[in-house]
Amino acid sequence: MNLVEFMKIALFSLSANKLRTALSLLGIVIGVASVITMVALGTGAQEQVASQIGAMGSNLITVSPGFIRGGGGRVSQDVADIFTLELATAIKSTSPFIKHVAPTSETTALAIYSGTNIRTRVVGITPEYKEVINHYPLVGRYIRDSDVDNSEKVAVLGSEVALDLFGAENPVGQKIRLIIGERRHTLTIIGVMEPKGQVMMSNYDNRIYVPITMLINRGLTTRYVDGYSIEAVSKDVAKAAVKDVEAFMTRVLKDPDRFRVMSQDTILETVSQATSTMTLLLGSVASIALLVGGIGIMNIMLVTVSERTREIGIRKAVGAKRKHILAQFLLEAILVSVCGGLLGLGVGWGGGYLISNSMGWPFAFSLPAVVIAIGFAACVGLFFGIYPAMKAASMDPVEALGYE
Repeated sequence: MNLVEFMKIALFSLSANKLRTALSLLGIVIGVASVITMVALGTGAQEQVASQIGAMGSNLITVSPGFIRGGGGRVSQDVADIFTLELATAIKSTSPFIKHVAPTSETTALAIYSGTNIRTRVVGITPEYKEVINHYPLVGRYIRDSDVDNSEKVAVLGSEVALDLFGAENPVGQKIRLIIGERRHTLTIIGVMEPKGQVMMSNYDNRIYVPITMLINRGLTTRYVDGYSIEAVSKDVAKAAVKDVEAFMTRVLKDPDRFRVMSQDTILETVSQATSTMTLLLGSVASIALLVGGIGIMNIMLVTVSERTREIGIRKAVGAKRKHILAQFLLEAILVSVCGGLLGLGVGWGGGYLISNSMGWPFAFSLPAVVIAIGFAACVGLFFGIYPAMKAASMDPVEALGYE
């Protein structure tokens, strides 16, 4: 017998018991669909995070306060009041790999315009900030050096803030009131930022940008800033810039625990490792459904062997060898698995596409995941089909012919 004849017999046998075959297929379909969907979602989430981080620029470096470890009866606490505007200038001059250093400070404020008020984030910045985070004004202008030097009461609105406060009206030239703590300030709107959306944990459209000196001197009444956003000359020298900044800050502050320096590449690597691990975990859990489907195939094949005992006896009586019987039943088990895998592939693709769209993630169809899922399905069929096939192949033809 050749492969074509084996295939014809297998298809005839499977089509003769349509409900039984469908139930066997169902387990494999669910298993493969689960694996494909989970891997697609995990890969899509990873690409979403990577695109968000990439939107900030691959050569972005952030310097933020560290924390003091607890011990000897002390409680662990954040470090505050260590960064100044003057330190930003010193950082820039410490390394040839640094292009811009933008000190920043943030707080929450109530913005009021013509009876409308919203709670939003107010960010004190310098002109370099737009270059560092790759975010530019759509209407009007940005913060200038003269605004910072004179602590001018001017503001640039994020796109959501502009829409919430002014609607279709042009905000440029209008005045708003900001309530920061118990202090009230009247600011003139000089620009509106282009939409940028959510990047990691920050919504850049729901912000009001003001000169950093205006915020720390008039709003917060402090001489300290929250941290620094640094732009390296290029992605290739970002790691070298990080080392230079760390060495400089350690030399100035005398304690490496008082600050933290992170680059976008470091964040991307960390997040990618986390999402890859999660994707692997989800795929592994989903693959359990494939094993359950394989057990279903074995059960069905055992029933099939029992029902086709006389058929097996007749084949052996007319010259069929043990290997022929073994190959026949293994082929049927693998055929069920592969067909179920292909159907599961379609279901998984559709499910992953719909879920990704509903969550706003890019849909990522992983070719290696497809190959692994289909291959694993075939191996499941082979593994769980071996015992029924061996049982059929080892039957004594005389006993099989006498089976009722």
